[in-house]
Amino acid sequence: MTSAKRVLLAEPRGYCAGVDRAVETVEKALEKHGAPVYVRKEIVHNRHVVETLQEKGVIFVDETDEVPEGALLVFSAHGVSPAVHAGAAERHLRTIDATCPLVTKVHQEAKRFARDDYDILLIGHEGHEEVEGTAGEAPEHVQLVDGPEAVESVTVRDEDKVIWLSQTTLSVDETMETVRRLREKFPKLQDPPSDDICYATQNRQVAVKAMAPQCDVVIVVGSNNSSNSKRLVEVALQAGAGASYLIDFAREIDPAWLTGAGTVGVTSGASVPEVLVRGVVEYLARAGFTDVETVTTANETLVFALPRELRPRAKA
Repeated sequence: MTSAKRVLLAEPRGYCAGVDRAVETVEKALEKHGAPVYVRKEIVHNRHVVETLQEKGVIFVDETDEVPEGALLVFSAHGVSPAVHAGAAERHLRTIDATCPLVTKVHQEAKRFARDDYDILLIGHEGHEEVEGTAGEAPEHVQLVDGPEAVESVTVRDEDKVIWLSQTTLSVDETMETVRRLREKFPKLQDPPSDDICYATQNRQVAVKAMAPQCDVVIVVGSNNSSNSKRLVEVALQAGAGASYLIDFAREIDPAWLTGAGTVGVTSGASVPEVLVRGVVEYLARAGFTDVETVTTANETLVFALPRELRPRAKA
């Protein structure tokens, strides 16, 4: 390792198009309708984002029955099942759906293959909101496969009609290992019509892989309930980083992590605002890591339109 103290900054990092759209959806809903705006679950899995929106008058709830009848409810970026939509309709809630379009795509795939009576093997983490929403589209056809170790217990009705889908925020490598084991068991297993793991998840993992072998420590900025952020810690370690830690804020850095380190890598999950990364870089600069280099593996230009309820009306 180099004796100079340096920071490698992964690019791309931070906000993806789906998160950007979801956070802006809530902010625009506040501007247009005033507080309170209710949001089912966390709009995105990031503590700072959630706390900042709470200060502005957003009320986060777990279920639709906690929302007063007739109020405005935003569905989070992770998507919801048809049962949640039905529950909101029963309470006459005005709803705005901030589901990421890439998650919506997986929902459409689940519905389509359920209509064709396939067994759908959904690779993902049990209890994750996105998985619950996708599985809820066709509960009688979907089985959750939570990682490679879960493959043994999977059974299907007809080995000729099996397809795998996945949560959008998984580790690419671990998912492909799960698929490899599933295919050993079910040779006719079909692939999704297009890749389910989202571009941003993949890009952030690729950037960390490029950087990690040069790093004594990789600091991932992200919240503990953020699947894609946690995967970045795993990917960094697998790619050769000496150590890797997940933090929400710079103040959570333990100075002992930096003892003897020459190169510290920094990245952030797809729901993390850049201000939090800047805080980490400033902390590291105070600790003597003043040389900052960017490791760029992709340039992201994708932008998603806001939900139609919030788009500016065209002038007549």
